[in-house]
Amino acid sequence: MAEVVEALVDGGKATAGPPLGPALGPLGVNIMEVIKVINEKTKAFQGMKVPVKVVVDPNTKSFEITVGTPPTSALIKKELGLEKGSGDARKTKVGNLKMEQVKKIADMKKESLLGKDMKSRVKEIIGTCQSMGVTVEGKNPKDILKEIDEGKYDDVLR
Repeated sequence: MAEVVEALVDGGKATAGPPLGPALGPLGVNIMEVIKVINEKTKAFQGMKVPVKVVVDPNTKSFEITVGTPPTSALIKKELGLEKGSGDARKTKVGNLKMEQVKKIADMKKESLLGKDMKSRVKEIIGTCQSMGVTVEGKNPKDILKEIDEGKYDDVLR
């Protein structure tokens, strides 16, 4: 029966210390080899926490690593160079995303978003922008959602 270790690691900077080392040690795998693979797979998410799942076969000591994507809010913060979102999203705006940036985040989150097409995935990202106090194309996210529904961004969202 395979053993599963799930952890949140710093992108590209996982170490043999907690949380991975103590969880992997008893399973008998080469911890440094696992860490090396994790860092290779997560280097695109440097500066962010990334969910990682390590599946170990205790008989063969082989392992398989699945890397999740950081939360949407973390990707938005990275794109804007923010420490945190707005404490009061209605009154305080902390940044502005271009539609291309929203589309890039939607692509990164493709596997974990519910939307079946780019348009609906972009709308999910814009919903997160709304709660973080981030405008899109200099406008309130609710207005952008209406414009998307009206087809204004159809050429960009293909």
